[in-house]
Amino acid sequence: MSVFPRPSSAFATTRWSLVLALREESSEEAEEALAELCRCYWFPLYAYARRRGYSPEDAEDIVQEFIAELLRMGSFARADPQRGRFRTFLLSSLNHFLNRRTRDLRRLKRGGGLTPISWDRETAEDRYHLEPVDKETPESVYDRQWAQALMDGVLEKLQTEFQALGKSETFVALSQFLRGETSRLFYKDVASQVNMSVGAFKVAVHRLRQRFRNLLRNEVAETVVDPSEVDDELRYLIAVLRQ
Repeated sequence: MSVFPRPSSAFATTRWSLVLALREESSEEAEEALAELCRCYWFPLYAYARRRGYSPEDAEDIVQEFIAELLRMGSFARADPQRGRFRTFLLSSLNHFLNRRTRDLRRLKRGGGLTPISWDRETAEDRYHLEPVDKETPESVYDRQWAQALMDGVLEKLQTEFQALGKSETFVALSQFLRGETSRLFYKDVASQVNMSVGAFKVAVHRLRQRFRNLLRNEVAETVVDPSEVDDELRYLIAVLRQ
């Protein structure tokens, strides 16, 4: 039996479709959609605010208040996929929010009455301090973290697929080879750790890379309007990560 899982039918609802789910009457669906959005995109928004010069505490408050305001004002309900990429919609909305937000106004209660977004402030700052200390713009930081969030989400989906088959160790072994070729000796060493022949292991690596590319393409397709934009968006995001 192949170590590679069958394509998951559960992979479907992300990004624009999550936003559109907030239009539904079911509050439970809306809350689940919001939780997924926050989980995926809080750090790109946080990193953008930090690069704009806000303190860690202010950046945390800004993201909490921003998400709360989007819901209170129905901005998600008015979001229109026909207007462009979802990452552009979120960044534009955040900039409008920051332009209205003045430092001398009374601080809104964190989370705006919503359950606060769950994150580890120290972890967020540890991640942020890994950012280059050059003159990189807030927009480029945002785009890179957005691209990384997409990649991380795909890796998580792959890991979940392998876990469902009871093959977590196999995933750990295979995933080391997602970023390029490795020597024959290293293939041999890692293959032996999961009791696979070198030939079978190399086939499994090829299938993992193919599955990763397919999932990443699907993920990106959820953030654009026209399918013809997918390739351009993929090239852009990969280029951002390589900078």
